[in-house]
Amino acid sequence: MASPTSRSQGFFYMHPRNRFWPVMEALFADPDDPADRVGASVQSRRAFALRHHIALWDAIESCDIRHASDASIRNVVPSDLAPIITGSRVNHIYTCGAKATALYHRYCEPDLAAQGIPLPATALPSTSPAYAAATLDDLIATYRARIDWNAYRTPVVDGAGRRPTHRI
Repeated sequence: MASPTSRSQGFFYMHPRNRFWPVMEALFADPDDPADRVGASVQSRRAFALRHHIALWDAIESCDIRHASDASIRNVVPSDLAPIITGSRVNHIYTCGAKATALYHRYCEPDLAAQGIPLPATALPSTSPAYAAATLDDLIATYRARIDWNAYRTPVVDGAGRRPTHRI
């Protein structure tokens, strides 16, 4: 579930100390284009995600949560990802953090498989400032190593007519 800051701003990873957007910029921004940067606003981050074909969604639609504590999550209502994925170019799910990974595997993955939409999923470490064990450079290196860049950069049309590319 998104942080209180992200929930209040209505977009993903908006806490100023969350390292998600710096990681995305390090991985996807064109180093030769000074305009290809994440920025701090919802609008600039949304534009960056769209420009680089990064789809973002939460594994849970709603829950009871105290502040930003993953350990306090109760009464989970999972997100219905099928309508989002069907007709899209998403062909791989990346989860950000242990709790998101657990929630995806518990709720979303079985639902997608039951609807004939089995997607591979790769766990990525949390970018939360609470996960201080990893530096920004560590996160960038881990994300870079776990993303299937060949599939991301060279999409092909699958049997369902989707043009799959990886999404984070």
